[in-house]
Amino acid sequence: MEKVLKKLADQLNSLDEASLISLWDKYFEKVQKFTPSREWEEDILVLSLIQSVRWKNQLFNHCLANESQGEKGTPEESVRPVLRDKVKKSGKVLDFRPRE
Repeated sequence: MEKVLKKLADQLNSLDEASLISLWDKYFEKVQKFTPSREWEEDILVLSLIQSVRWKNQLFNHCLANESQGEKGTPEESVRPVLRDKVKKSGKVLDFRPRE
């Protein structure tokens, strides 16, 4: 399983971000029209992959900028998620819907 995921990541990383981003709107529109089908599942995975490349590049640029500015700490420390309050146990599910 891990080998398959690593190969997929390698292939995805070799693609041009601009070309991928140009497909974002197309797949965003497709997943807005839910159908309980294999095609919809694949479309949402495509959208997620495109978004993951965008996020990876933003994170890479953020870490590179921090490094070039001589900020102390590791990249992991600069992007560490905010810890949640352990007392509060409930979470909020965000709706995924088109912009109005």
